[in-house]
Amino acid sequence: MTGRENSSEPWLLVSDIDDTLTGNREDLGHLWQRLREAKDQVRIALNSSRPAASVDKTLEDYFPEGFEPVAIVTGLGTEIRLGRSYLGSWQRQFVDWPDREVRRLVTSMGYSAHDDIFQTEGKASFAVPGQGDADRILERLRREGFAFKSIYSGASDLDILAPQAGKDAAMRHLAAHLGLPMERTVAAGDSGNDLALFEAAGRAIAVGNARAELLNTMPRSKTYHARASHAAGVLEGLIEFGLLPHAAA
Repeated sequence: MTGRENSSEPWLLVSDIDDTLTGNREDLGHLWQRLREAKDQVRIALNSSRPAASVDKTLEDYFPEGFEPVAIVTGLGTEIRLGRSYLGSWQRQFVDWPDREVRRLVTSMGYSAHDDIFQTEGKASFAVPGQGDADRILERLRREGFAFKSIYSGASDLDILAPQAGKDAAMRHLAAHLGLPMERTVAAGDSGNDLALFEAAGRAIAVGNARAELLNTMPRSKTYHARASHAAGVLEGLIEFGLLPHAAA
């Protein structure tokens, strides 16, 4: 998986935020400095499970001054933003998906929806205490005729998504919009809800603090498991893949 990449076509790094880029602010600043120096070789996009308002607060409070990703994907792949504008070709897919009806049905079954800030068009999110309860909800949605995909992660997070949505689908759409083939994408992440990104990307980086739920299922032939944690692990992976040079001694 090593070796310098000589093509003039850039790579797109699509990175999760929480516990992937966050965790050590100094290391994040170093990663951003290296990416700025190699802006013609590697571009960075963020891809978070959280909705835009929550991510914007993290960018303001935590990220280095002047940090400018080429795009921000939020809401588990239901929102793509370039600068301050949402990408219409992506957002239009979710206008008619019945997110509010999904929330009404699931809450009527006795489960709590996450706070409004965690809901988007194309995604309905709930606190569900176990896989058995999640399966019960999904079966009810199927019986009611809803079209959806789902992700159950952590100890109690159930996300119901429009069928076209997902972190991986959003990454494919973004890469196509930027005119880059998927073979020149690199995913970086730490948890099970990054698995779809890893499977879709040309290459992948699991940071050193990645959870077992990702490490046990990631595609090993194209994934580098970094020794370093958080942003330092992302930088380590980019160097290992030959997309960034080693730092000068």
